[in-house]
Amino acid sequence: MIASRRVSASTAGWVFAAPALTVIAVFFGLPVLAAFALSLTDFDIYSLADLSNLRFVGLHNYATLLQDPLFWRALGNTMYFVVVGVPLSIAVSLGAALLLHSKAARFKPFFRTAYFAPVVTTVVAVAVIWRYLFHTRYGLVNWGLTSIGLPAIDWLGDPTWAMPTIILFAVWKNFGYNMIIFLAGLQSIPEDLYEAARIDGATPAQQFWNVTLPQLGPVLLMVGILTLSGYFQLFAEPYVITQGGPLQSTVSVLYLMYEQGFMWWNLGNASAVAFLLFALMMIATSGLLWFARRRGAEE
Repeated sequence: MIASRRVSASTAGWVFAAPALTVIAVFFGLPVLAAFALSLTDFDIYSLADLSNLRFVGLHNYATLLQDPLFWRALGNTMYFVVVGVPLSIAVSLGAALLLHSKAARFKPFFRTAYFAPVVTTVVAVAVIWRYLFHTRYGLVNWGLTSIGLPAIDWLGDPTWAMPTIILFAVWKNFGYNMIIFLAGLQSIPEDLYEAARIDGATPAQQFWNVTLPQLGPVLLMVGILTLSGYFQLFAEPYVITQGGPLQSTVSVLYLMYEQGFMWWNLGNASAVAFLLFALMMIATSGLLWFARRRGAEE
């Protein structure tokens, strides 16, 4: 009797989950398998015209990419963006959340809306405005620098400054989303912990390091994974602001995939780039999870 009830409950669960599983299989599973199959072929514009031109090349696309200096340049640019942008974005998000969570903060609803507004703004429209703000001759940023006696900087035309400018844009554009998550985490911390820390004579800095950060461990882990995966997929910012320049200093792995697939129609190479990026993201995410387990952040 009990066994039959368990079987019926299991069957009912699969029935209710079937629509969602079907959607995932059709719109995620099949495209991923198709992309992997394309990465093992030389599918290009000639194959689009006649499938008889399609040839199976195995891992040749992957081997070619690993020998391509442009791929390594794009990978280096992406890693630079991730290594600098992810910690900076998390720090700015946490700082904004701490300010809004403070009892001394006023007009909290207004500032929450203002900080979150860039997240819901179209990235292309904001990127165009950002490009004019950092224009060398008539940009507002250089106007401010020259007004205090500092030399103007070619923000988007100098390979040294182009990627930092894009990082600043990405941090400003995305920090509001993580700020909301951090704010929810801060509001879930019991006030008794802070009261006990104050009774023991802990300073605000000690309360932050010994109460706030440990209690935010799971939230920090989730925000880190979300931010890491998002920053690895750098595309819209260089596409709109710099078009991968100057001197390929802002070409990302995803931008390289776009060029291979939609500019040169080398869909086999583009699929190989996508799976190499996927492997890199899996390694980085697994490393972050391993580090979190060592520090006990998942508990």
